[in-house]
Amino acid sequence: MLVPYRHIFRRSFHPLACLLLSATCLGLMHPAQAQKRATREQGAGQLNIQVNDDRMTLSMARVPQIYLYGPIDADAPQRFESLMRSGRIKQGSDVYLNSPGGSVDAGIALGRLFRQGSIVTHLGVPRLPKQTSTFNRSAMCEGACAYAYLGGLYRWAVSGSDRIGFPTYRDQQTPAEVTTYLKDMGIDLATLTTTASGTAPAGSAPDPTLWPNGDEMIAKGLANNGRQNLIATYKYLQDQPYLELKQQDRNGEHKITFMCKPGGAELTTYNTIGAVRARGIVTREQHSYFEINQQETLPQERGGVSVVDESVVMQRIYPLNQLQQLASAKAMGAWVRDRAGIRYGFAFEVTGVKKILNDFYDACTWTTQQHS
Repeated sequence: MLVPYRHIFRRSFHPLACLLLSATCLGLMHPAQAQKRATREQGAGQLNIQVNDDRMTLSMARVPQIYLYGPIDADAPQRFESLMRSGRIKQGSDVYLNSPGGSVDAGIALGRLFRQGSIVTHLGVPRLPKQTSTFNRSAMCEGACAYAYLGGLYRWAVSGSDRIGFPTYRDQQTPAEVTTYLKDMGIDLATLTTTASGTAPAGSAPDPTLWPNGDEMIAKGLANNGRQNLIATYKYLQDQPYLELKQQDRNGEHKITFMCKPGGAELTTYNTIGAVRARGIVTREQHSYFEINQQETLPQERGGVSVVDESVVMQRIYPLNQLQQLASAKAMGAWVRDRAGIRYGFAFEVTGVKKILNDFYDACTWTTQQHS
């Protein structure tokens, strides 16, 4: 049984690297140096593209940061794709949008390029030269820009004074190309459909724009703040109840499994982040623990984790008399702390898969009773 979890567990802040880079880090460079490092394609009445891939940016964010601002013109997708093919815009780059809209077809085409390149979408404004006298630091993304935003594999919700406006249509009046695009991007069409009385003619203008805040974007599935849906699987494996929780985010894949056994449930966690990073974390490990509702559980000093392929792996025996905690859990995670107190790991919000947690708990309890 697979259950996609739509209410994504999210951080309450944008990535630190993004804030530092946009507000501080590039400021450490001489303005002329920053100008050399940023590729800008500018033109009146068209979407401007600024590529920041200097050493400071890459050391902090690990990927280029791309700023798209201005009206989305018909040729914008071709210019963006050209930079992708040249290698300037890499897989998983951060794209910051600030556009009043423009060509809907071009916005959709950009969104498809974003998904193809596993792009991460945000709202944000570019860093302009110091001599710029007046400049609005709040970003706005409306219409065609909002469609492009939805193409991001990972999509950060608005914060502060940034605003994003999604076109809405009445029932049965959404253009076919928009319907197909939203479906391909995994967006529920009902989110952008109004139920106003009356029938608008086919091809009519959309109803008033939807301007959601950050929490509403998360709730409606328009943003995921760097995480894909949590997938919960409950089944019998080797005649024993087995539970798997798995989630992909921009840092890697994270998984928690429980295998019910008479002596206790075998707990295994996988933080799949790449072999080099995994080895570095395990080498620095001082303390590791499983976590339920932000509380340490099954802690262990050095030697509690290992590297398996590209994953940091933690294994524990979870006491059967504590399994009830799983059924009532709101969040679970696995963490490694180093000597400096810095911790590495992941956490899931699991309230959306509570039925599967309860099914596993009931099956495990029944099975162990049969063998006692």
